[in-house]
Amino acid sequence: MGALIVRRLLSLIPIFLIVSFAVFMLVALVPGDASVTLAGGENATPEKIEAVRAELHLDEPLAAQYGRWLGDAVQGDLGASLFTKVPVSAEIAHRFPITLGLVLASLVVGLAVGVPLGILAALRPGTAIDKSSRLGTSLAIAVPNYWLAIELVVVFAVTWKVLPASGYVPFSDDPAEWLRHVALPALALGTWSAASLARQLRASLIDSLDAKYTRTAWGKGAGTKRVVLKHAMKNAAIPVVTVLGLQIGFLLGGSVIIEQIFSIPGMGSYFVQAVTSFDVPVIQGVTMVFVVVAVLLSLVVDISYGLLDPRVRVR
Repeated sequence: MGALIVRRLLSLIPIFLIVSFAVFMLVALVPGDASVTLAGGENATPEKIEAVRAELHLDEPLAAQYGRWLGDAVQGDLGASLFTKVPVSAEIAHRFPITLGLVLASLVVGLAVGVPLGILAALRPGTAIDKSSRLGTSLAIAVPNYWLAIELVVVFAVTWKVLPASGYVPFSDDPAEWLRHVALPALALGTWSAASLARQLRASLIDSLDAKYTRTAWGKGAGTKRVVLKHAMKNAAIPVVTVLGLQIGFLLGGSVIIEQIFSIPGMGSYFVQAVTSFDVPVIQGVTMVFVVVAVLLSLVVDISYGLLDPRVRVR
């Protein structure tokens, strides 16, 4: 198992280098020039623009800019906002736990609804329960989360007035209020997660329940709970773990819009503000953090394969 982890960690080094260069180049290719905006916009003089470009090292060759940025990023220095002058790393350290809390709350919704629904549908394939489950999950996957978020606000905040429509309270200040404020955005994101997990678990669990080893367990008189949880779920969980790992990345991306709708001061709203003002260091920093999280999640998924399936450990 240790060899598997070492191999996966070593494979991340070239991946991080390629991804970091791609992130840097994507921002470099975006139309516009932050130095013009900082120099005064349309009224900026060429001398002022050149002075700003020199201050930001934008007059250097692209390779030198990337080397400087990568060297600082490895040390945790992602630069400072071009407009507020606040270090990007400090702002991300403040905002990332907010977004992470929203993503984890959405995953709890997805697991709490998707896993029982997937097991129930797999145990009764072709029945009314199974057909209703497939119809419901198809609709949940098709519905955009921003539309669902707006409808949830209309129902629970405007009509019934049981949950707040926007705002955020830190968990450390008041856990109950944090839960009230995160309930609607977590439900908006978690509905898609629950539907995806339920469909994947249903398909993989049906295959596992039809395997020889589970039929042998049935034949020996084992109960449904023992057969499903001890025998079938271990193999059925492998593709589900893949979906779960990918979902966290999708939920991080989906939080960008959801945080805007519910006025949550997380990474999403920070990123949108940076894009609209062309704040290059913030765009690069937030994008890189999201990419690093996604790559690390793939590592966790690989390691979980080794725990669920011993055959993976020798590859």
